[in-house]
Amino acid sequence: RRLTSRPLPAVKETWPFLFRLCSGEGNMAEVESPLLPDSAVNVTLNDTEAASAGTARFVATPEGSAVAYGSLVVMALLPIFFGALRSVTCAKSKNSCDMPETITSRDAARFPIIASCTLFGLYLFFKIFSQEYINLLLSLYFFVLGILALSHTLSPAMNKIIPANLPNKQYQLLFTQGTGETKEEIVNYEFDTKDLVCLVFSSVVGVWYLLKKHWIANNLFGLAFALNGVELLHLNNVSTGCILLGGLFVYDVFWVFGTNVMVTVAKSFEAPIKLVFPQDILEKGLAANNFAMLGLGDIVIPGIFIALLLRFDVSLKKNSRTYFYTSFLAYIFGLGLTIYVMHTFKHAQPALLYLVPACIGFPVVVALVKGELTEMFRYEEKAALSDKEPLDEATDDLKENKKEQ
Repeated sequence: RRLTSRPLPAVKETWPFLFRLCSGEGNMAEVESPLLPDSAVNVTLNDTEAASAGTARFVATPEGSAVAYGSLVVMALLPIFFGALRSVTCAKSKNSCDMPETITSRDAARFPIIASCTLFGLYLFFKIFSQEYINLLLSLYFFVLGILALSHTLSPAMNKIIPANLPNKQYQLLFTQGTGETKEEIVNYEFDTKDLVCLVFSSVVGVWYLLKKHWIANNLFGLAFALNGVELLHLNNVSTGCILLGGLFVYDVFWVFGTNVMVTVAKSFEAPIKLVFPQDILEKGLAANNFAMLGLGDIVIPGIFIALLLRFDVSLKKNSRTYFYTSFLAYIFGLGLTIYVMHTFKHAQPALLYLVPACIGFPVVVALVKGELTEMFRYEEKAALSDKEPLDEATDDLKENKKEQ
């Protein structure tokens, strides 16, 4: 598809593919080996496998584990919270280039099958072709996509940091095909000086990641991908969200516990589609290399459902965000339960096994208590988007909250 307007469309239009990869690599685990060539996105050797391989397993201190998992939880919450808020603004955009990608019930029902095919296809690729060349292509792809995603993430902050009295020139990068009446735009890329600053900074991070594969650069790209996913991927109603989360719940459990496909792909796949934090950072500082990690699928998939509930709150015009905060707290509970079970059984866990029941169950219970369950499941995104007042109201609420803070 054509690239038009700002960096946003390029990020938005590649999300369906990236979303499939994220959902295929979304669990919580630990990694004993140096990042990233030997690291797993979501699954790694457990104690039994490490012992049988004759390797020494790194044992994290309680303090190191607490810092690592606490940091992962905070990093997971940031893109969900701010991505959900930005999804409200995105939903009311009149610019066709800025419109979100809407997931329908049909898309949700097919998604676990498509994700399974994508995962198994990657498994076959890694079995047939050289892992080195595949990861080189993936690194280049995520290098470009990561720059665009990080630039789009930083753009609102840059607009506030750079003084308004400074010159802000407009630029356009235009590529066309053909001449006269047959001329067609291939690339129509408009940006300004502030966007250029974001692109330069993002490019520096991209080169850093490409050359060093450093965990901080990995996390910057990962956070940008997650925030853009929550902001730009919209569920059209709550029923679609339940179908999507329910299908991926089964998908996640099957591919983690039922086969070794996800393990193989995870150990071979090199891409910033996970958040990592070293468990030995207290001993080794930034050079630490024993990581705890969380796949972006465990952030984006529940995140787009939480963002939908925020937009449902907005549509109620009650000046409250009950369902948003309920689902947000449910996510914290589910992620905490994942960490607890993983450490109890010493095995990487499919986080959606715990996140899906929590993120769906808690808001449904609240809706039952408040007598709004029917209204929740009747909520349609398109109908809500035609009414601009609730969305404007949400933006005003955010501005008022910032002033109070």
